[in-house]
Amino acid sequence: MTIQDIRLRRLAGQHLLAPAPPLRVAEDLCGLQAQFLSAARHALRIRSTEDSVAGLVKSWTLRGTVHLFPETDLPLYIRRRGAPEDVTDSAWYKWQCDHGYSLPEERARFFAALLAQAIAQGNDTREGLRLMCRERGMTEAEEAYVFCGWGGSIAQLAEIGVICFKVQEEKAYRLCPDFTPLTAEAAETELARRYFTHYGPATLRDAAYFFHCPQTKVKAWLARLPAQTVTVEGRTYFYLTDAEPKGEMPPVVFLGGFDQLMLGYRKEDNPFLPPEYLRGIFNLAGIVAPAVLLHGRVAGRWKRQGKKLTVTLFETVSPEDRKRMEAEAVRLWPEAAIGLEHA
Repeated sequence: MTIQDIRLRRLAGQHLLAPAPPLRVAEDLCGLQAQFLSAARHALRIRSTEDSVAGLVKSWTLRGTVHLFPETDLPLYIRRRGAPEDVTDSAWYKWQCDHGYSLPEERARFFAALLAQAIAQGNDTREGLRLMCRERGMTEAEEAYVFCGWGGSIAQLAEIGVICFKVQEEKAYRLCPDFTPLTAEAAETELARRYFTHYGPATLRDAAYFFHCPQTKVKAWLARLPAQTVTVEGRTYFYLTDAEPKGEMPPVVFLGGFDQLMLGYRKEDNPFLPPEYLRGIFNLAGIVAPAVLLHGRVAGRWKRQGKKLTVTLFETVSPEDRKRMEAEAVRLWPEAAIGLEHA
């Protein structure tokens, strides 16, 4: 196996060689990072047989970030199913207590129950909930806590499986259906199975980076799985499928921002991302820009504003490859005016 073989297997595993139904894509990839919903929807679109978010929800999952994933996977990602009054037992509430940001337990429980009741009755938008809480006597200090930009009471209710996000641009919520969370061991094993099936071949460092956990934990997961190994250029890779990838290396792929092909592996080791272009995609503010793959490696990034699409190239490309980029851009955004520039 060569690095080129690894690239092709990863593209196939992530449904970038042949599309799959949206629910399967979101399931196989352990969700799609979605603090910017448009980025998650684009990542889904380039991998899917249809442009649909039916059956998907949003909530905080891997790495403490918001992901788009199937509603049926709530038991996989949410480790506890509680009642609104249980928010004071959540890890997020306890962290806020330790750092001096919390409400008194009585008020935290009061607002949690109020939010859940309002959402159940159809008052489900963030601003609608904020106004309702003000009418019920919420002070400015309490509002800053309950509607904290990092999550506040909303994140606590999501953590214990009471609510999740609706999949739409405006921030709105819904009650979670009844479910029984998997045990930690069962959930970790299943996530590891999906990762090494659809992100593999991948190294221990890749998986530790993706799951934000120690490599020793990844080794324990692999011990439960029928993993195979291959050593390429001095690195040991793990994978779970012998199937040869079907399809050829696509000449051009417009990845989304925070795309799983970038986030799925330790960025310094990712064979899709030349080291000299790392900061062009991963900036120091924590943003992961939408990348343009050219023959299996990052060659630039893109940005869309209204009807204008700008592709910023990190290197000189041939006239033929410029035409390929333009053709793929037209296919994805037929109404857009396309401009190419150099960084």
